[in-house]
Amino acid sequence: MAASEKAIEDNKRSVPRRHLIYYLRVFDVETNSLLGNLVDISTKGIMVVSDQHVEPGKLYKLRMVLPDTVEGRKEVEFDAESRWCKHDVNELFYDTGFELLDPHPEFLDAVDRLVEDCLFQE
Repeated sequence: MAASEKAIEDNKRSVPRRHLIYYLRVFDVETNSLLGNLVDISTKGIMVVSDQHVEPGKLYKLRMVLPDTVEGRKEVEFDAESRWCKHDVNELFYDTGFELLDPHPEFLDAVDRLVEDCLFQE
């Protein structure tokens, strides 16, 4: 397999991502500071856009503020590890990929509701 074919194969995902109609805010629970805005999500990970570089390989406890439509819950907490960080298309921002670490059933339920109610369907 040629290097370009390998790169394409590596980019294929086993879990489809969903892109948001609008941004949801994601906070670092330990510092209670805004980490960034969620731009896509799957049951395995999320991508956040922010105005700060996020160090890859760091463990986080994150809190995501939910829209009112998600079963009356205002927010959900979850553990994640930052896997990569790169400049966004807009060079003033950074995109960071987080892998979810053993997500709780209530988080997965919230993801399902977000996909149904708040996201673009692909």
